[in-house]
Amino acid sequence: MKTDIRNLDLNLLKALDALLDERSVTRAAERLSLTQPAVSGMLTRLRECFDDPLFTRTQRGIIPTLRALELAQPVKSILAEVSELLQPKAFEPAIAEMTVKIAATDYALRAVIVPFMAALRLQAPGIRVAVLPVNNEQLSAQFERGDVDFALITPETAPPDLHARALYDEEYVCLLRADHPLTQPEGLTLDTFCEHDHALVSYVGGNFSGVTDEALALCGRTRRVTLSVCSFLVLPEILRVSDLISVVPKRLTYDLPGLIVLPPPLDIQGFSKIVVWHERTHRDAGHRWLRDLLFSTAV
Repeated sequence: MKTDIRNLDLNLLKALDALLDERSVTRAAERLSLTQPAVSGMLTRLRECFDDPLFTRTQRGIIPTLRALELAQPVKSILAEVSELLQPKAFEPAIAEMTVKIAATDYALRAVIVPFMAALRLQAPGIRVAVLPVNNEQLSAQFERGDVDFALITPETAPPDLHARALYDEEYVCLLRADHPLTQPEGLTLDTFCEHDHALVSYVGGNFSGVTDEALALCGRTRRVTLSVCSFLVLPEILRVSDLISVVPKRLTYDLPGLIVLPPPLDIQGFSKIVVWHERTHRDAGHRWLRDLLFSTAV
């Protein structure tokens, strides 16, 4: 009685292909790294599935029946298609067309996205990038829905169910206009630092204290913060036209004409920046290439 074709699994097709090529149970077993009895058993199942002897024995080995010869090319095609299905396509950046969505703060836009985009445009001009604001409360759900592919955040805010890799450690410096009185020798002491008016960036908006004030509190000191903005992008313009000083991440101070960087007169704890991504895209060749590019440019 003919066996249900659903019993025909991939290993049986591999065995049939090897038997057709080798015309020998022994050589087919060697090719498949199986024992000869195992291949003989698979041949028995194949005969049941196709209701045909498939091979007849001769002094020189086995020869295929007409039915087996009819199956030869279809079987090779099926095995080739399965192999292609199981083998991810090679990713070619130069001709790739895709859209990647990155969640980032204003800080990460300048510190990470700018060098990343410079390299991306040269190597993969067909890839589009959408930068979205970071929403820590919704981040896990955004990843699950595919609304976000990468997020540039700090370790403290990273959801535990995401893949993560460290990018770099950041430190704080003082930023002020080049002709500011505090740029003179011995100008920026802890006393003058506390006496001058400050500007800070508050992502949530409206806050007048931050990590600098926490560091000052440990010294028993305070400062005057007279301006709070919600974006780093406008801060350099304000500092150029005022006597305000600001404590900012060092990576934001590159290529800012008219401004000068000084070390703060006290220790201020920096922070780490990481990139996180979801299991959904973890093994995708294109996303792996994009992550590697991001890692290499965020130095």
